[in-house]
Amino acid sequence: MSDQTWLDGTLAVLKEAVEGGTPGQGTAFLDSTKADGSDNHGLLATLSGLNAAQASDPTALGLSVAAHAAHVAYHMEVIVRWQAGERGPFDWPGSFQPAVVDDEAWTTLQARVQAAYQGLLTLAGQQAEWDQDAAGGLVGGLAHVVYHLGAVRQTLKLIG
Repeated sequence: MSDQTWLDGTLAVLKEAVEGGTPGQGTAFLDSTKADGSDNHGLLATLSGLNAAQASDPTALGLSVAAHAAHVAYHMEVIVRWQAGERGPFDWPGSFQPAVVDDEAWTTLQARVQAAYQGLLTLAGQQAEWDQDAAGGLVGGLAHVVYHLGAVRQTLKLIG
């Protein structure tokens, strides 16, 4: 398999996880987004459907949606920083903050998730060679986003 085929497939699934499915098209793993764009189950659409109070609710699962969003953004940011040569230390426990947000902080956090995702896409587009570190970072980022998307979607069931 060529690097480009591998990259295209990985980025297509990452796009689905973050942006949701292409309206009216089949999907790799999410419920399909309807042709009119409704029923989008990607991370960004899921986050944008919540207000700050909902995003701040820790529920019985212990982590708020805001905490998941902050952590996912941080992880994508660290992948980009790692590929740029930074080796930490990274504040993984602190990456779950803010766990409680007001309206302004919630808007800012959603923008941070979007920017971190765009940064990861830019990195992938500029990567000249895919060694184990680069490929592992991108696939790890995909797996991490998908894991937290699932956790967020389960949390939604508890906050109503």
